Amino acid sequence: FASDAGVSRNHGRPGAAEGPTVLRRALANLAWHGGDEARLYDAGNVTCAGDGLEDAQSAYAGRLAALLREGHFPIGLGGGHEIAWAAYQGLARALDDDPRLERLGIVNFDAHLDLRRPESPGRGSSGSPFLQIAEARAARGLGFRYLCLGASEAANTPALFGRARDLGTTIVTDLEASQPEARLQLQRFIEASSAVYLTFCLDVLPAAIAPGVSAPSGLGVDLHCAVALVRDALAACGHGRPGSKLLVADVAELNPRCDADGRTARAAARLVYEFAAFSR
Repeated sequence: FASDAGVSRNHGRPGAAEGPTVLRRALANLAWHGGDEARLYDAGNVTCAGDGLEDAQSAYAGRLAALLREGHFPIGLGGGHEIAWAAYQGLARALDDDPRLERLGIVNFDAHLDLRRPESPGRGSSGSPFLQIAEARAARGLGFRYLCLGASEAANTPALFGRARDLGTTIVTDLEASQPEARLQLQRFIEASSAVYLTFCLDVLPAAIAPGVSAPSGLGVDLHCAVALVRDALAACGHGRPGSKLLVADVAELNPRCDADGRTARAAARLVYEFAAFSR
């Protein structure tokens, strides 16, 4: 999803539209552990032209829905975190009459809650996707199940934390992410979900590991801890096995213009490697 229009609307550093191409190059350097039976396909780019974010999100949703209907497990490469609203729309289209949509769980690794209200109605940003999802689900009479792992108290206003509480959001802060209770909360959340969408915003990682994002973290969740939690999530979903709860995963906010030595791209590639679940 080659877009940073949502980042620009959110007054962040542009450059994430170049993320998918750079992430592909970083993936090309990784060893293949898929064996003869595993298959990875490149489904191409959806590119946002100028400020045409809503059109790009709709196009991405259509592409994603088609892949889901064909039985694929899509891994999204971002691009700004506006990819999340696009991904949800694709899931909703693909699961329109599927009971799994009712208790869909969203697991978001992120320093930010991304529950901001759009500055203009109908014009979301990289800071608003989960509020857009909550409102879309409420309009259909569906509950909102959202777990944010790594949220920073310093990067979210009291009003945003209040909105999160009102929406029933489960929050594990950056300071809590390394504690055993975080793993239990994650497992319980997934157990209570009928299906899962996992999205990983790279700004949840420390700035020394992920400088190439719109808003680098002042603290962050260590990459080893984040990968361990990702693996816990994949295991709880039964990922890589028939009947897996995990339907879609993506990596967001890779900004190559700000990525010293390609550090963020390498971290993002390792996360995509984990999503591919070759060794489990």
